[in-house]
Amino acid sequence: MNKLETIIGLEIHLQLKTKSKMFCACSNDGENQPVNTTICPICLGHPGTLPAVNQSAVKFGLNFALALHCQINQTSKFDRKNYFYPDLPKGYQISQFDQPLAVNGFVIINHDGKQKRIGIERLHLEEDAAKNIHQDGQTLVDFNRAGTPLAEIVSKPDFRDPAEAKIFLQDLRLLARYLGVSEADMEKGHLRCDANISLRPMGDIKFYPKTEVKNLNSFRSVERALQYEVKRQTELWEQKAAPNFTSTRGWDENKQVTVEQRTKEGSSDYRYFPEPDLPPLIISDELLVHSKASMPELPQAKLARLMSEYDLNFNEVEVLVKNKDWADYFESVISELAIWFEQKAEVPWENNKAKLAKLTCSWLTSEVFKLLANDFKFSDLKITPENMAEFLSLIYDHTINSSAGQTILAQMFETGDDPSHLLEKLDLGQIDDLATLEDLVVKVFMLYPEQLAELKNGKEALLKFFVGKVMAESKGKANPQKIEEIIKNKISPR
Repeated sequence: MNKLETIIGLEIHLQLKTKSKMFCACSNDGENQPVNTTICPICLGHPGTLPAVNQSAVKFGLNFALALHCQINQTSKFDRKNYFYPDLPKGYQISQFDQPLAVNGFVIINHDGKQKRIGIERLHLEEDAAKNIHQDGQTLVDFNRAGTPLAEIVSKPDFRDPAEAKIFLQDLRLLARYLGVSEADMEKGHLRCDANISLRPMGDIKFYPKTEVKNLNSFRSVERALQYEVKRQTELWEQKAAPNFTSTRGWDENKQVTVEQRTKEGSSDYRYFPEPDLPPLIISDELLVHSKASMPELPQAKLARLMSEYDLNFNEVEVLVKNKDWADYFESVISELAIWFEQKAEVPWENNKAKLAKLTCSWLTSEVFKLLANDFKFSDLKITPENMAEFLSLIYDHTINSSAGQTILAQMFETGDDPSHLLEKLDLGQIDDLATLEDLVVKVFMLYPEQLAELKNGKEALLKFFVGKVMAESKGKANPQKIEEIIKNKISPR
């Protein structure tokens, strides 16, 4: 049999974090409120009620579409998508069908060191359904979520590997957070994804019946479910029993398998027709121009700029850019360091900017990140950019060594205290006095005569042993570079 090619497309629902719901004035904070308390006759679908479009939701959707490089339809409309389910109080969902807000966009992802362009077919606005809660053999309905604004993003079938789908979703979450339109937390249902997957013989250009996989509530589950489907469908092709109709399967996280649910509906099953209670959605030239002008710096642009401006490599910057708060914090620390450097150093800041940027990046990503708990919120960070810059200046001018720095940093993280105050309080100032350091080296030589003899006979590995012993003797306060220099001088033939 010919080698098979995997074809994957994604349908993503992104909850928009507006203050009120899509078509009424109810609070959009229902997930944090008691069940069935952020509701009204409009989002419950009572007869005679009239929806009104949330302007903030439109702006959020427009900004997200622009970030996805979409073509904006300045005239679009809302439609009724008809189906019956307990979580749909009106018996239909207000969505957009044939005239969506935006079409024909793309996202560039990085995978295995290569860039790949993923097409975006459309982005449209709609309302969320209520939430079904299954317990003790019963299904209860919480209507707090009914009417929550959603942006639905439909990708083109451009993914050829489950890992690409996972990376794409992570990039989408990052975009949403940079734009401030959604927290995009999959575990909380802010970002939900259905994946369509089929296989075809390599070189074939037609599409075969797809399987839609639902119940994907984490990036890992998206990747694992698609990996499972590749394996399952490959076996069907090998048995000459390839899927011949579209179907829907659910992902069982506990069993790590997909389970058949039903055949897939087509658009005709939903009996779409224009929403009679809402006029066409018009995006004015003014709004479009303003939205484009007010777009923040997005992740890929920020990554490229930080690499160029501070001479950092991709891996160093990517860790920071993955969280906008940390990327902004990094630049705030650099700004404080620039002020400190220009006040104290004779050498121009530009000559040392790259070195200090690398130092900042290293301490943030290797030491500060180590201190973060899984539930850490950036807003709880007690170390101000000013104090972080002061701390790094102590490292840079060798007032403290790395070991003392780790101790001080841990205290700063816990208390938010000033690094200079902690340096004095903990008595961790680095010993640079040559006479004191020589006395420490001689003392350690006397304690380890056998190792000293081996070192003098050429066993260079013992150099680190003696540096470590002197550091221990000085309670971590000695300058390790100077210690090493003193040891080398004392054992070298005269």
